[in-house]
Amino acid sequence: MHQLHHDNMLRVTRRQLFGSAATGLGAVALASLFNREALASTGMPGLPGLPHHAATAKRVVMLWQGGGPSHVDLFDPKEALISRGGQDIPESVRGSTRLSTMSSDYNKWPIVPPIKPYKKYGAAGIEMSEMLPKIGGIADEICLVRSMHTEAVNHAPGVTFFMTGAQVPGRPSMGAWMNYGLGSETDDLPAFVAMTSSDKGKTCGQLFFDYYWGSGFLPSRFQGVRFRNTGDPVPYLANPPGMSRTVRRALLDDIAAMNAAHLADYGDPEIDTRIAQYEMAYRMQESVPDLVDFSSEPKHVLDRYGPDVHLKGSFAYNCLIARRLLERGTRFVQLMHAGWDQHNNLFTQLEGQCRDTDAPSAALVQDLKERGMLSDTLVAWGGEFGRTPFGQGNASKPNGRDHFGKAYSWWLAGGGVKQGHVYGSTDDFAWNITSNPVHIHDMQATIMHLVGIDHTKLTFRYQGRQFRLTDVHGHVVKGILA
Repeated sequence: MHQLHHDNMLRVTRRQLFGSAATGLGAVALASLFNREALASTGMPGLPGLPHHAATAKRVVMLWQGGGPSHVDLFDPKEALISRGGQDIPESVRGSTRLSTMSSDYNKWPIVPPIKPYKKYGAAGIEMSEMLPKIGGIADEICLVRSMHTEAVNHAPGVTFFMTGAQVPGRPSMGAWMNYGLGSETDDLPAFVAMTSSDKGKTCGQLFFDYYWGSGFLPSRFQGVRFRNTGDPVPYLANPPGMSRTVRRALLDDIAAMNAAHLADYGDPEIDTRIAQYEMAYRMQESVPDLVDFSSEPKHVLDRYGPDVHLKGSFAYNCLIARRLLERGTRFVQLMHAGWDQHNNLFTQLEGQCRDTDAPSAALVQDLKERGMLSDTLVAWGGEFGRTPFGQGNASKPNGRDHFGKAYSWWLAGGGVKQGHVYGSTDDFAWNITSNPVHIHDMQATIMHLVGIDHTKLTFRYQGRQFRLTDVHGHVVKGILA
């Protein structure tokens, strides 16, 4: 029986009980069912029967690089792009590839070679750009996937597609699905946290919408909690002037009792969410100050993350917060960093963007490994699509690259994926996939598999049909599993 349906049946039974015994025995039962200890236990188990199989990853951190990191310049070296620089991409290669409206009507397709040389990194000899020396330093930990592909050619639909399984908003995000299916392992912090950051020049211009970490049609208690870049990480954590923690506790107890009675009468899961949120906020008053206090971090660890690690709201700061969340029991952390949309500033912005994200990304992986957590933590790094091998702008002197979903690259580390491994390949122009294609839905299915979820079995009935993260698609990519 579906868990929420089962819960609702229990609530109907309670409603009948309290409807016929509003005082006396009913009041005693209400007090017993919703005592302080029960209310304060905000950690919650997952659905019956989950995980579906033994998980290799207990937790996930998504290092989302918003805007479309250039696979051509960073992860997929091609000699032909160097030797044929300035020439047009052949029509036989381009075919009927869907492109954005910014370049779909071009009549010239000038090849722009990688803006910096590639190097071989690690014992595995994985080739990546010299602009990513720190990620190169963890090459033997990562699985580089060079054969990602998506139908999306614009930012918001592309991000929504990976995060929720559809290009149109309204469905639950991946973190919400995991929270719903697997439950929470911590009482003091949210099971699913989202943080955002951007390049210093704010060049990307893309917005981070709440539905990227939303719960869609799942009860809202499963949505991600966004930590803000200024002020308190979460609003209203501090008590108002004149209110002590003891008074706050008594107030919450009274509110909880009223909400519990309302829940018993109506069985609305959003009332359940309200109870949990009040209690979580109370607990976070003590857990969050410790979370954001870096005074116990060794200097060499802080130095790894780079000079911005103390700059609140920076990618480096958020990466360190992510590690501290994961080790405190948060299951899914989603870091979203904007700045990879180089339409007309490829030769100036891309290197700076790498400089800001390279060290923190690698430091997080090293940090997890040193703490014995990498083996059961999945780190995923990637964006909504890649960039065109041809240049954008003046055909005689292009200065950017457009969106490109036909082929692009991601990397993963830890959590049960192969180490020092390259999966999939593209043609001489980094345009068409030539082996082992990995669709967005395949990557979703694989991540779910690593945390112990069969993506075909975790479903939720909404508007007359069963929905799942991968819609009706997706296959686990066994070739990247350790």
